[in-house]
Amino acid sequence: MDAKDIRRPDGFRERGDKVTRLETFVDAAFAFAVSMLVISVGSVPDSIDALKEALKNVPAFAASFALIMVFWRGHEDWSRRYGMDDSTAAFLSIVLVFLVLVFVYPLRILFGGFFAWITGGWLPSPVTIESLEDLRWFFGSFAVAFGSMGLLMATLTWHAERRADALGLDAGERLTTRMELLRWLLIPAVSTASLLLTVLLQPGVPNWLGGMPGMIYFALNATGPLLRLQARRLQRRDPARFGPPA
Repeated sequence: MDAKDIRRPDGFRERGDKVTRLETFVDAAFAFAVSMLVISVGSVPDSIDALKEALKNVPAFAASFALIMVFWRGHEDWSRRYGMDDSTAAFLSIVLVFLVLVFVYPLRILFGGFFAWITGGWLPSPVTIESLEDLRWFFGSFAVAFGSMGLLMATLTWHAERRADALGLDAGERLTTRMELLRWLLIPAVSTASLLLTVLLQPGVPNWLGGMPGMIYFALNATGPLLRLQARRLQRRDPARFGPPA
């Protein structure tokens, strides 16, 4: 069987069956970003008390690691599904690498602050927020970084969609591509909403309300399953047009 006839679990034909230098570079950059998360924890603990304090950083590291893996897996799926290696794909992938390296510190700071907030300070925060302006920078830097990365992944998906005919995407693959495009576009949309909430924060805001620019991101957890469910409904309703469910 030809490699291009092999179907992935998501129903796509395997077009990116060969690892390119660009993919290797992207993978190495993501691995370096993860190592930066670990290194940023600080020096090696030299006592049991120091070890206990270091272990308190594990939740923030785990959450940061998981979110970085979302983008790594997104790019990996994109590479396997479409197998694109043109100049536009290379440029967008390199910009994504740049953003993920910039994204590392705002990401860990946000999750560190989040876990410190929900545990009443028992888990440490990497930063001390002393003013409303600090809080705005806290949420604003994450919104810009996270939204930019989501927009890059959406642009990569859009680049594949507009070349659907050249890639030979079937009806089911085209539908999944559109749903993926919507899923990635929701990230800059929610990030923009978070940024607006950050700007609207006023002095003396209650603690629970001050956390809303960060809590709004949890809405993204439902979008992926909902979009996949909608795709399956369309495929079951009209398999001749959209192909059978994956």
